[in-house]
Amino acid sequence: MRGCAALLGLVFLTGCEVREPLPVLGSVPSFELTSQDGKSFQGDSLRGHVWVADFIFTNCPGPCLRMSTLLGRVQKATAAFPDVRLVSFSVDPARDTPSALAQFASKYKADPARWTFLTGAQPTLQMLSRDAFKLGDVDGSLNHQTRLVLVDRKGRIRGYYRTDGDDPVAKVAADARRLRKESD
Repeated sequence: MRGCAALLGLVFLTGCEVREPLPVLGSVPSFELTSQDGKSFQGDSLRGHVWVADFIFTNCPGPCLRMSTLLGRVQKATAAFPDVRLVSFSVDPARDTPSALAQFASKYKADPARWTFLTGAQPTLQMLSRDAFKLGDVDGSLNHQTRLVLVDRKGRIRGYYRTDGDDPVAKVAADARRLRKESD
């Protein structure tokens, strides 16, 4: 009888998934850039929100299109959670004007209440890409990482997701939901 109880307990425990918290991989400092509507955007406005970021440029012939498509799918997958934000940073601030970003956002049906496209001073974008997100330089070469980055309500980086292989949308959305439930 005790063996049955132990077996039943084991079955019960294995049915309950115990998840480790997502690791803290870095943090995003305060910043100020310009959004697709031409207004000043304060990075601190993202505090209190879970958000997903990427670095793109609007004239990109390849990976940026895939990344933006994936982020659009994340937007749909998290539609029940309007507090989850999406942020696309330009790596081509010379050409990615607010107007160019607005046209690009429209192409991907970005909800302006949730998905913001940002441009601005190259040194600020460089600091964010290289130092904060650890994704490389914004140096005019337009070479950049093609990962989505998950950030928690405190501005801490909690996950990186490759976009050049398997579809990361379900994992990003699930992890964003997990972070929404996390107590501070």
